[in-house]
Amino acid sequence: MTETTAPVARVEAATKTYGSGAGRVAALDGVTIGIPAGRFTAIMGPSGSGKSTLMHVMAGLDSVTSGRVFLGDTEITALPDRELTLLRRRRVGFVFQSFNLVPTLDVQGNILLPFELDGRKPTPPQREWIDHLVESLGLGARLTHRPHELSGGQQQRVAIVRALATRPDLIFADEPTGNLDSRTGREVLAVLREAAHTYGQSIAMVTHDPVAASFADRIVFLADGRVVAERERSSAEEISAYMLGMEALA
Repeated sequence: MTETTAPVARVEAATKTYGSGAGRVAALDGVTIGIPAGRFTAIMGPSGSGKSTLMHVMAGLDSVTSGRVFLGDTEITALPDRELTLLRRRRVGFVFQSFNLVPTLDVQGNILLPFELDGRKPTPPQREWIDHLVESLGLGARLTHRPHELSGGQQQRVAIVRALATRPDLIFADEPTGNLDSRTGREVLAVLREAAHTYGQSIAMVTHDPVAASFADRIVFLADGRVVAERERSSAEEISAYMLGMEALA
């Protein structure tokens, strides 16, 4: 099957509203979009455009008011919590702006946490994959360090290894460079791009940063809870110009 027929996640006519009456807000307004397999997709838009809501809905962290949500071929729109948690644990990885590492665990413990939560140990190929990630991200000498002993960039690298460790179908990255300096941010983005291009990982990154989005293969623009445009890979300057145009029309 081609990536156009088999997105790793998709929403169909997804609507998410908060409040009622005059205070009703539509965070998503009839969105239909898919995340293609093996590609790095950036989801962009101004503050309040619905990009984080879209990520949360696609990842099964939040529910839609109406519409349908799929992870692979599995519809998760009304999946019971227990099944959804299991599915998410096995098929989705997360990288957050705030790293979300467990402070009492060392680097090794944080990386292996998804396996612990699932009651299993890494297989030999998974162990090899983790070792490769640790080495390529320069974390080999840090495995016994705890998060407070690491720089922000090192903490984010640990979060990326943890997200990639189980080889999930899809990785969601929510403003992953937001707390990093520009050089470290570029290194993190390069790792995400390599994960997609070299290892076939599917990555969806929410960002407002044109430089971050320029690392992606595809950019989806949201405004007022709707998808307003999609572009193939673009430069930071092209993305900035497009964003400025969107704001001028708002």
